[in-house]
Amino acid sequence: MSELWKYEHAAFAKGFDLICGVDEAGRGPLAGPVCAAAVILPRDLEIEGLNDSKKLSDKRRRALYDVITDRAIAFGIAMVDEKTIDEINILQATFLAMRQAVEQLSVKPALALVDGNREPDFGDIPVETIIKGDSLSANIAAASILAKVTRDRFMEEQDARYPQYGFAVHKGYGTQAHYAALREYGPCPIHRMTFLKKLYGA
Repeated sequence: MSELWKYEHAAFAKGFDLICGVDEAGRGPLAGPVCAAAVILPRDLEIEGLNDSKKLSDKRRRALYDVITDRAIAFGIAMVDEKTIDEINILQATFLAMRQAVEQLSVKPALALVDGNREPDFGDIPVETIIKGDSLSANIAAASILAKVTRDRFMEEQDARYPQYGFAVHKGYGTQAHYAALREYGPCPIHRMTFLKKLYGA
């Protein structure tokens, strides 16, 4: 048994059958949405190279995205935009994206394994949080890849609309080049104004 199935096997032993992993991408950037994914993999499915999305190359993540979406029992992906992030804050926006992703699942999980230490409310679906879960649980690792690839693709599309910011390169994160573009051009419609208080006092 792969180490990545350790948490799932502990849950199977308690009688949970269908288990989904939930993770997000894009909590930290200055621009764009936060994206969450929920994935239910077939029990003990071994996907070569499956790991925390941050530890994989962009090319590897995109290849794994196709494998995961092809072989998962069910998956859901949801994005919450920058306007909502500014209105309800990034934590609540993350929870909202996670709930929407879980609601998209074509079958209802018996348990949700969630990356991190903050517990979202999925109604009557019990939740177990796992710190660094994206490198410890197969289902969370799969969710991290779907969320990251989906958000990256969205930010590449935004790069075509707002080429002066370099979104295709940094995906909205606060790099030196991104801050330099903000100082030169000001914010664009997909910037999170609550993340730019130091620059604009919003």
